[in-house]
Amino acid sequence: MNLLTDLFIDGEWRPGSEGDRFDVVDPSDLSVLARFAVATEADCMAAVDAAAAARESWAATAPRARGELLRAAYEVLTDEVELFAEIMVRENGKSWSDAMGEAGYAKEFFRWFAEEAVRIPGDYRLSPSGDKRIVVDRRPIGVSLLVTPWNFPAAMATRKLGPALAAGCTTILKPARETPLTAAYVVDVLRRVGVPKGVVNLVTPVPTGPLVAAMLARPEVRKLSFTGSTEVGRALLHACADRVVSASMELGGNAPVVVLPGADLDVAVAGSLQAKMRNGGSACTAANRFYVHDSLHDDFVERVSAELAAYRVGSGLDRGNDLGALVSVAERDKVASLVDSAVAEGATVVTGGSAPQGGAFYAPTLLTGVRHGSAITTQEIFGPVTSVVRYHDVDEAVRMANDTEYGLMAYVFGEERDAVAVARRLESGMVAVNRGVVSDPAAPFGGVKQSGLGREGSSEGILEYLEEQYIALTA
Repeated sequence: MNLLTDLFIDGEWRPGSEGDRFDVVDPSDLSVLARFAVATEADCMAAVDAAAAARESWAATAPRARGELLRAAYEVLTDEVELFAEIMVRENGKSWSDAMGEAGYAKEFFRWFAEEAVRIPGDYRLSPSGDKRIVVDRRPIGVSLLVTPWNFPAAMATRKLGPALAAGCTTILKPARETPLTAAYVVDVLRRVGVPKGVVNLVTPVPTGPLVAAMLARPEVRKLSFTGSTEVGRALLHACADRVVSASMELGGNAPVVVLPGADLDVAVAGSLQAKMRNGGSACTAANRFYVHDSLHDDFVERVSAELAAYRVGSGLDRGNDLGALVSVAERDKVASLVDSAVAEGATVVTGGSAPQGGAFYAPTLLTGVRHGSAITTQEIFGPVTSVVRYHDVDEAVRMANDTEYGLMAYVFGEERDAVAVARRLESGMVAVNRGVVSDPAAPFGGVKQSGLGREGSSEGILEYLEEQYIALTA
């Protein structure tokens, strides 16, 4: 497998200007998979220069032509889907099924926004007073800095690149240092299908924070799209404020699951496991806190425990494994620390609760007797740990579900009419009713409260990269 390990600036793969590199580690065995180029300040500024130089010509490119390039990239990713998945398995540690699922999801953003490129809306109407014609046009916002996390290295890149390119914006992609290889592969696919030089650039700056801030300080950069922690998101919003840079933020989550009395337990268990264990729990949408009614609690725990105990844990290169490694030993240790703190606060480990030897693995874990308000219910677990809180009253469950600064994702299981009524009471940008996954390129993805600003995907996603201009014409 030929792994790309250089920066991509102005249509060329190039080593960093000072020649430094950092290790990309395979978390399943902790071996060094590759050494990726470090981007210096000079490299980051060169990427901004390249994107700025290409801005006008790319904005002037016909929407159909932009869309057809995205569609061509979708076709390549479809043809090479197993290669796409294998790169993710090797640098991220996820299971083969999770990697294939992400590869399929990621490429759909290029297909979706290939279609949205030709449907950018505008408006033309007579003013109420009759004295003018109101023309509303939407134009590309300009050079866009796209910062993506390690947990979905493919989907988070395509979910930002797709709408930005469809809108006519030039881009600088900054992937996480844990997973730059997947991003480099996606960028190279765009190069191969003919995206012009300067339109897509890729940098991996070290140190990250100061160099991202330096790029945001450039007047040419007019957009930041960030997916990551709320803590880092707040710092980036401060940096954007200095120059009033438009910011889209998809930040942390603390997703509750509410299992209502009368819920179909087969549906609730299957959906809860999907919501919890997709991507090994390393997802901002992952179920974090399970509020289960007294009447179903014991049966729910018994069934979920049996399912988790049967999971096969190991390298994603073995396609029979159900759960891969976490992205790093540090992430594994964070998960282990949260479980230890929950036990110290009175929780009981029903299954799991240990880290197998070798690699950054953590066993599928189920905790009962968890106290609402404990650390494991207030922090993102980002691992394969199911924490169950017993409740007596639905109003109490809703209160506990909303008792967080986050509001990205929530799940409700129950008779549909009751579940929808509860869903409408939850302070969350997205709610799944009787299902474990909601993500879809055609749906608006985003949160409320401190889980973010703006929406990705759907028809709303492209609007994040467009500015409105109103032109008044004589009637």
